[in-house]
Amino acid sequence: MKHYDLICIGTALVDSIIQGFDPQPVSASGYRAEAGSLNVGGEAVNEAMAAAKLGLHAGILCSLGEDSAGELVLAALRGCGVDVSPVLRSDTHPTPVSTLFVRADGTRKSVTNRAHSYNFHPEQYPERFTDARALILGSLFRAPFDDPAVIHAVLTAAKAAGQLVFADTKLPNFRPLTLDDLAQSLPLIDCITPNEDEARHYTGRTQPEQMADELLRRGVRSVVIKLGSRGCLYKDAGQTIRLPACRIRAVDATGAGDNFVAGFAAELLRGSTVKEALRFANACGAICTSAVGAAAALRSRDQVLQFLAEQDE
Repeated sequence: MKHYDLICIGTALVDSIIQGFDPQPVSASGYRAEAGSLNVGGEAVNEAMAAAKLGLHAGILCSLGEDSAGELVLAALRGCGVDVSPVLRSDTHPTPVSTLFVRADGTRKSVTNRAHSYNFHPEQYPERFTDARALILGSLFRAPFDDPAVIHAVLTAAKAAGQLVFADTKLPNFRPLTLDDLAQSLPLIDCITPNEDEARHYTGRTQPEQMADELLRRGVRSVVIKLGSRGCLYKDAGQTIRLPACRIRAVDATGAGDNFVAGFAAELLRGSTVKEALRFANACGAICTSAVGAAAALRSRDQVLQFLAEQDE
């Protein structure tokens, strides 16, 4: 028996979210926006909090500074029921803080800084992530998973421990990698979950099914291409599944992909079929977009099931 259902590894940060930013200055140095808020973020944080809300015993391995931003992240994680005992603290590397400008349609642009490029070494702490049924890397191509050696060491330890491995992805920022750089590691991934832009960037293909084929050719066991308002595409060696997106009024897309991944992993761990898990994941991602911030809207598995029932009406 494993102690955790799921462990998430990746960057933790604080998002300063600016809604309805008006690029026209109102003074020599002043601008206006509709609203502003502080929200904890980072793929691993978003995924761990969503998984815990969905009823999993979830933990997280990340690095936080000994600062107020780090305390904000810890408080939010604990508030959602995430086990934070694997978290590392550092008095030399601050907790990253991002600024996100959110448009009226929910799309966004973000500003990061050098604190986001700090590459802590999760492979040095296998005891902190291998005692779980499943592992989510959030995200490949971003620190700490922008170093091929770190990626391979973590995945090797995970597979030796019998873990199911999910790998979310992001576009590179400080240290670009290609699929060729990860040739040894890709066959150790059970499911990779890029969005359409990320899959296009890394595979060089233009159609979602071609993107999935390229990732499968490189050894990944299954692929989910997140297609936003067009739903998702799943493919493995034996089946292809396309599902439409759920109907919802989007307010902010921040963290929708992370909530999707957590929902997909959670339902698979509960024994659902791939198609059932994808439908549940679609709902998690959609619910996330209905409020500002990655962790504001999703509350429980019962909420997701009720949302799905309403979609069927």
